[in-house]
Amino acid sequence: MSTLERQKVIIRGLLPADFDSVVRIDAKNIGRRREEFFKVKLMQNLAETGVKISLAAELDEIFVGFLLARVFYGEFGSTEPVAILETIDVHPDFRGHGVARALLGQLGENLNGLSVEFLRTEVDWNQPELLTFFNHEGFVPAQRLCLDLNLARARELREEREEAAL
Repeated sequence: MSTLERQKVIIRGLLPADFDSVVRIDAKNIGRRREEFFKVKLMQNLAETGVKISLAAELDEIFVGFLLARVFYGEFGSTEPVAILETIDVHPDFRGHGVARALLGQLGENLNGLSVEFLRTEVDWNQPELLTFFNHEGFVPAQRLCLDLNLARARELREEREEAAL
């Protein structure tokens, strides 16, 4: 990617007016619209004051990507501040133009201003393009193990244990 191409990507704070563009890009990439999800996420992210950590990307004045991140001052027993990258999305027509890299670069600068040393995210194992991108950006597997609990199955197990105890 040339320096000229990189300079065309403009990164700015995400605005409430960006809602429709966020939903449209997300739907184009995942195949369904998630208005309610983004209403909640954008409300949370845009309500935070101070250094902007939810960002929008524009190329030639066209909204082409965004990311949503949050800072937590202690999570899962840790006391150091950590940023969580909740979502990063680029319109498919603008992939390969440095949009996601520009978004992450600006996020890193903004997080440095908050003295946040770590950025964490989760990636679906079945998204090799995203895994490759994060690898190229310097992300490595975490020392933490993410666990899922199927609540219906957990309820069944509790009921089975209760019946066995009788």
